[in-house]
Amino acid sequence: MSSSPSGETVPDVLAERPVPAPDPLADFFWQSGRDGMLRIARCRDCGFWVHPPSLPCPRCLGRAVHPEPVSGRAVVHSFTVNVQQWRPGQDPYVIAVVELPEQDGLRLTTNIVGCPVSEVHIDQPVRVAFVARGGRYYPVFTPACPIQSRSTSTGFDLWRSPYR
Repeated sequence: MSSSPSGETVPDVLAERPVPAPDPLADFFWQSGRDGMLRIARCRDCGFWVHPPSLPCPRCLGRAVHPEPVSGRAVVHSFTVNVQQWRPGQDPYVIAVVELPEQDGLRLTTNIVGCPVSEVHIDQPVRVAFVARGGRYYPVFTPACPIQSRSTSTGFDLWRSPYR
């Protein structure tokens, strides 16, 4: 487990995390969680959010692309449950693509933590937390509201994972 700068403790579902290659355009992304804020690059010329960060802006070709804080809210756009044990005893975990409300199509790949893998679903509201490792702050997302039952009237749980 690791603690986000906001004080929230979030489980790290990975025994190891890949270390991002040094990149002057993206280094801010891995450091921005230090203060609990998720930052995404944004073009100051046209307002377009650019993730992953790149120059020039893909929309207007402007070069004034700089990090700005975002709300930290998102919804699950897509996900998969990884069941491959890369380390002995590793539990299944969720790899997700979340969409941020700041711009249509503004998405990032992350992990959903803080709930059973069987409870993650498309369009689920989530919020950012951070896992601190090796001087980097990896953004992960937790459910933004309590999980509601997703059972049918027959009592059969459509979302029950066979991996529990």
